Amino acid sequence: MDLLLGALLLLVVGGGGAEASIHTYDREPFREVGNAFLLSGGSEGVVADGADLAAPASSFIKFTNITFWRTPESAESHAKMAHSTGLVQAILFEAADRDNIGGSAYGGQRSICCTPDLAKLEGCKQGEVIRRPSSDDPDWPYVLDTHFSGSHLSVKLDDEVVRITKTGMYNLFFLSCDPKLRGLSMSGKTVWRNPGGYLPGRMAPLMKFYVFMSLAYLLVMVVWSSQYIRFWRDIMPIQNWITLIIALGLFEMTLWYFEYLNFNSSGVRPIGITTWVVTVGAIRKTISRLLILSISMGYGVVRPTLGGLTSKVLLLGLTYFLASELLDIAENVGTINDISGKARLFLVLPDAFLDAFLILWIFTSLSRTLEKLQARRSSVKLDIYRKFTNALAVSVIASVAWIGYEVYFKATDPFSERWQSAWIITAFWDVLAFVLLLVICYLWAPSQSSQRYAYSGEAADDDDEESQSLTKGTDGDVGMVKVDKDRSGGVSSAFSLEDEAEEDKRE
Repeated sequence: MDLLLGALLLLVVGGGGAEASIHTYDREPFREVGNAFLLSGGSEGVVADGADLAAPASSFIKFTNITFWRTPESAESHAKMAHSTGLVQAILFEAADRDNIGGSAYGGQRSICCTPDLAKLEGCKQGEVIRRPSSDDPDWPYVLDTHFSGSHLSVKLDDEVVRITKTGMYNLFFLSCDPKLRGLSMSGKTVWRNPGGYLPGRMAPLMKFYVFMSLAYLLVMVVWSSQYIRFWRDIMPIQNWITLIIALGLFEMTLWYFEYLNFNSSGVRPIGITTWVVTVGAIRKTISRLLILSISMGYGVVRPTLGGLTSKVLLLGLTYFLASELLDIAENVGTINDISGKARLFLVLPDAFLDAFLILWIFTSLSRTLEKLQARRSSVKLDIYRKFTNALAVSVIASVAWIGYEVYFKATDPFSERWQSAWIITAFWDVLAFVLLLVICYLWAPSQSSQRYAYSGEAADDDDEESQSLTKGTDGDVGMVKVDKDRSGGVSSAFSLEDEAEEDKRE
């Protein structure tokens, strides 16, 4: 990758600090990249103002109290100069015009600053950023200049509001081509605003998406709760966990909406609030995966408890929660730039490994559970588990396909020029989790026949399990031994809780 593109990627990912759409800089250091000192000011998708330029600007980037600081050694090296002693520039450009920044030096390597050789070749001004006018607007890329004076250690950039008249992904960089300004730093803030508020362009559609998801979870909660209350005497443990997941999903989607709403209206995104929202999401994802694993093992259906596997399942859940929490914090907390988040590899890999391990364990357990149900001729339970298996298989295939698409999307769009559709990458996973939850709710919905697919300790008749009464005995205890009769009326097999416990241990 050439020098300029490498600089952009480097600085957008690890550039100046940002608390919100109001990007703040607290003595942020410039980095040496090629023949320039660079500092990223931010990257956001901005929707253009309307056609009426006489109307007040609703889409803009405002520079406020931007102050550059140089080291005493740098000031001393400029002391002999009478007036301007060091140039610092701010350059704002739309991603589509990125090739208008920089030029090719000898050997084909891209240079950001104009050198004596490039001044002859391209007519640029030595010691300044190389800039060629955009084909759409000759005033862009937009450049602001400021000069240190005498031996002063600081200089302030004039406050200015830049109106955005073209929808696009905008990038802001502060740079200096003066080699004597090594150690340069900057403080101040820039305010980025879209017509609808302070939310960056990529995040704005997500606020509406979370409204939709909150309403969807609320509808499921209402329907599920009505059934839960109606048949509360027949509720199984699995259905209690499903209720918890629905409640957590509703809580998480609502929190995301209000977090984005506050961000959009104030331009401030407190780290504590975002961390809290991310934590609720990590809890929801962890419990959802443990529920699917427990169902796959036959919990509440072919076995009363997980037995000796309980500690292993809980340990896996705790590990997954920590990995998911750290990854989500890295991707969301303090995130403002619309360049796609690039979490560190050591955070992505554990989460991916645990998901793969869970999938393997889930389908292995499902296979064993299906074998048990087939051996016991439990037709009702077997039908439910087959549907559940098919739903899981479809979700895994969809996940793998989407991961491939996500990798392709990010690899072919390093500067997030397709930012207006990037929100779909995030939304897909929430939709997939919701659809899978709907399937589980449908298969294990509270009803007067819930005990038909609950663990009872009684085996099915060879002829038809559905003809049996699967309700509790008069003393409230579930039968402990199940007896199957063969066609001649004799006893063919018997299953007890002791046998089930031994089978669980082997599993």
